Formats: sequence, C-alpha cells, structure tokens
Amino acid sequence: MWQPPKAASVVAGSGEGRTELTAFDRALLDAGIANLNFLRVTSILPRGTAFVRVPPLTPGILTPAVYARIASHTPGERIAAAVGVGVSRADYGVIMEFSHRGTAENAEAIVRGMVEEAMALRDLPVAEIRVAVKEHVVERIGCAVAAVVFWPEAPAP
Repeated sequence: MWQPPKAASVVAGSGEGRTELTAFDRALLDAGIANLNFLRVTSILPRGTAFVRVPPLTPGILTPAVYARIASHTPGERIAAAVGVGVSRADYGVIMEFSHRGTAENAEAIVRGMVEEAMALRDLPVAEIRVAVKEHVVERIGCAVAAVVFWPEAPAP
C-alpha cells in the first residue's frame, strides 16, 4: 500500500529547445525538477501536507506529480502553464492544472477559479490557494510547465 505524501513543492518554469522535448527539459530545469521520473497523479492534496522548497534530489527517483505543460513552435506566441492548490485546514485539498496560449495573469485567474469550483463541489472550506504560473514568449520552440511535486517526508528544518 502506498503512503500519503507528507510534503509538496509548487513550482513553475519555462525554456527553449531545438525540439518540444528539449524545451520541456529546459522548462523542468528552470523549475528545479528536471532530474526526476514523474508518476503523473490526479489532483488530491492529502491532509496536513507541508509546502517545502524542492529538496536535494537523487537523480532518477520516481516522483508523484500533478503538472501542466504547453509547448509551441510559433515565434512570438505567448504561452503559460499554471497549477493551483486549494488547502483546507479541516480536511484534504485539491490541485488543478491549466495551460494555454495566453498570459500568466489569465492562466492564474482560470486555475484559481478551477480550484474554487473543485473545493466547493466537495464542500471543503478554502483556507488558502497557492498558485505557481509561468509565462513564456516563444523564440523558436518554447515550453512552459507548472507542477506540484510530492515528497514522502517533509525535510528537517
């Protein structure tokens, strides 16, 4: 049986590359999470999850994550990726992800609305909403990514 994670990092990054995959890799580098193997999970935040900076990583570890990503080949195009985390002090929370061809400001507003709706559907009182968003103007091939990455333990202070 899997154990609920105890901590999470909320990050975003962007990058350019010669291909969509290398642009994605640069975006992950910018976000500080490039050397992980992601297990894409759905959008529930376990009760009591601590928010932490990305801890020192062992390259290649399997890491649960919720993430949004967008890539474009259109020079001058503005792209953005966002994640929003709804925290309820009374219970669990939710995570929503969103990406589009547009601004970070718009992506943040949309993902906040998604979090508010998901929390309301579950009758969860919102204590806090955390958002990570990254906007990128494409030069050649660009990518923006935003992620919530889960950790098994909260790092010691």
